[in-house]
Amino acid sequence: MYGHKPRLKSIEQFLNELQALYDRGWRGSIFIVDDNFIGDKNAIKELLPHVIEWLKKHDYPFDFLTETSINIADDEILIRLMVEAGFRQVFIGLETPNEESLRECSKNQNCKRDMTAAIKKLQASGIEVLGGYIVGFDSDDENIFSRQIKFIQESGVVTAMVGLLNALPNTRLWQRLKEENRLDLIASGDNTDGSINFIPRMDRAKLIEGYQRIIKTIYSPGPYYQRICEFLKYHTPYGKRKIWKGRIKALLKSMLYIGVLGNGITQVYYWRLFIKALIFYRKSFSEAITLMIYGQHFRKVAKKVCS
Repeated sequence: MYGHKPRLKSIEQFLNELQALYDRGWRGSIFIVDDNFIGDKNAIKELLPHVIEWLKKHDYPFDFLTETSINIADDEILIRLMVEAGFRQVFIGLETPNEESLRECSKNQNCKRDMTAAIKKLQASGIEVLGGYIVGFDSDDENIFSRQIKFIQESGVVTAMVGLLNALPNTRLWQRLKEENRLDLIASGDNTDGSINFIPRMDRAKLIEGYQRIIKTIYSPGPYYQRICEFLKYHTPYGKRKIWKGRIKALLKSMLYIGVLGNGITQVYYWRLFIKALIFYRKSFSEAITLMIYGQHFRKVAKKVCS
């Protein structure tokens, strides 16, 4: 829709924006909103040393989250530079373990690769992978739901955002479905609300039921905390993470609202992982607490989607 040439901010502009945030008193995480931050790898490799130097000069006031494609795992230099530049999380459109569906949506960089191995490589470098997943492709059959659950659980992607395929106006998918007279409704714009705006190949009721089963399964306490443990086994944090006041406050609130006021089974999982992380994964303790807090939100999402 927007062409194939990445549009870039200059190094000077990027650093000026960091300085402006710093001067206004912000300390903590920054989301660099970009459909694919590594769309021009050479330009990013030129930028990152300047970011590293700026962070050193200012005593590491920020860490970063952005979006990339899975082929980041193929570039050791790029991974190292991003980690040194404070990138702690990347969102990747993993989409599906079904290669036919990947080709259907032109996600060619995800094909013919072990995506789980690529994810674990990034985790081991100190980068947490947040994953986007979709069901409802024409190539999906009724096995896709169990395959998605297995893929998500084995990769240790804790923040797993699963949505139903929707056709957004003027995309290639929208044009094709229009030609096939399969457009049904106007897309809500929220692919996690359990709606679908076209006539799927799979029976619609079975597709929605299968989607709800994925959500209910991966966000329930057992599988969710299992994924945190899988993530912690591979995650190797880089450097020391700043302890900001907001994080201490979040820790104390999690102890109260999840560990004390939470329901029985959630309390058990919380304190079990709390102690395990404190003993065996002390360097990743902050990430463990953060992910347990995320879980509270995800369970609310699951309840809404599956109601």
